[in-house]
Amino acid sequence: MLDTSPALKPHILVVDDDNRLRGLLRRYLAEQGFVVTTALSAADARAKLKDLAYDLIVLDVMMPGETGLELTKSLRSLPEAPLRPLPILLLTARGEASDRIEGLEVGADDYLQKPFEPRELVLRINSILRRLPKPVVSQPPLRFGAWHYDPGRDELKQGEEIVRLTDMEAGLMRLFAAEPGVALSREALTERSNAVASPKEADSFRGQKVSDRTVDVQVTRLRRKIEPDPKNPRYLVTVRGEGYMLMPDID
Repeated sequence: MLDTSPALKPHILVVDDDNRLRGLLRRYLAEQGFVVTTALSAADARAKLKDLAYDLIVLDVMMPGETGLELTKSLRSLPEAPLRPLPILLLTARGEASDRIEGLEVGADDYLQKPFEPRELVLRINSILRRLPKPVVSQPPLRFGAWHYDPGRDELKQGEEIVRLTDMEAGLMRLFAAEPGVALSREALTERSNAVASPKEADSFRGQKVSDRTVDVQVTRLRRKIEPDPKNPRYLVTVRGEGYMLMPDID
């Protein structure tokens, strides 16, 4: 299950002329933690792509008018196409190898034959999303007490002295710093730590499987390094029933 914070939910555009399937996919994907918008044709999809940003398109191939293949080829050939193309997963009743090859040749990221198991669709969507490079976001340094944390340099300092963090402590610190003042559940921290996508983060955790217990241990260790009184934390606090939250000073 994905993180339930609305700002973190991937936004999926489902394009299919079959009203029943379109409705089923909307409900199922929403239950799996996605934000879902639907379109009944390529023209409808084009209009919605102008209004909102999406993380992935689930696109039917066989539609009246402009087909899914034609729409995919058109989107991939736009001169203003972004550096990170919008991922496209094609759905079709045609299962010949030549059909799959044609879909991939025009720029689709994956191809799923109808009928399919909804769970397989979710697994394929998540697989595509995990492969995407994370956008580089400039984060300002955070200050809490005598400590400064610079997310861009991945550096924690006390005055001019750099505070050494283990790989896993540094990984969790990045997650907390990305959402200061927001309670992150153990489950969210565990999932994000295990689903790292960038080479830097993957190296930080060195393939270790993070668990709820691991998160608790690393938070305790972080507190020993940044809290004047680790037993009564002021900066890396526990939010009852929700998880942990980094509370930086407000300038």
